[in-house]
Amino acid sequence: MTAGNTARAWQRMLSGRRLDLLDPSPLDVEIGDIAHGLARVARWNGQTSGDHAFSVAQHSLVVEAIFRHLNKASPDELLAALLHDAPEYVIGDMISPFKSVVGGDYKAVEKRLEAAIYRRFALPPHCSPELKEKIKRADTVSAYFEATLLAGFTPQEARKFFGQPRSITREMLPIEPMPAIEAQRLFLARFEAIEAERATIGTNA
Repeated sequence: MTAGNTARAWQRMLSGRRLDLLDPSPLDVEIGDIAHGLARVARWNGQTSGDHAFSVAQHSLVVEAIFRHLNKASPDELLAALLHDAPEYVIGDMISPFKSVVGGDYKAVEKRLEAAIYRRFALPPHCSPELKEKIKRADTVSAYFEATLLAGFTPQEARKFFGQPRSITREMLPIEPMPAIEAQRLFLARFEAIEAERATIGTNA
């Protein structure tokens, strides 16, 4: 195979980093690239109401807010929740039905990216089963509100797929779709706030 026909398995980021999708290195992961990418990836394949797409960056903020409300969590756990969909800055947001069709190859790439991202920010490469379940619960609550308020689901349909949220109300969540640049800014601000908490704990340890 000639060089011109060699398949490219990396993506160049705006930071200048070149991220290998098959063997991603934590050294090539930058929070600015993550925030920029997630703010421009639409949830629900863009099938949401409003003047702007409801981005994965905004979804991540909602999930972290729900997770924080439901759990007495450490800053490390809050960061894991904020970054729970971070691989999608590279691979996009596949809706669950399509993930089922694609199968194992997609999950393998996603897991490698997740490990590189978490390692980059000094977290375990994968969440413990207990933490994963807590983040999944927050993610499911967010999906219920997104489905009913933005994606055209009836409450009955949403309850069937996501269950009925308890102790969380729509008024508690930043659910109104916002411009990409604003979602990017808020995602970075929340990341920096959590990192400041982590640094304080590390200093006092």
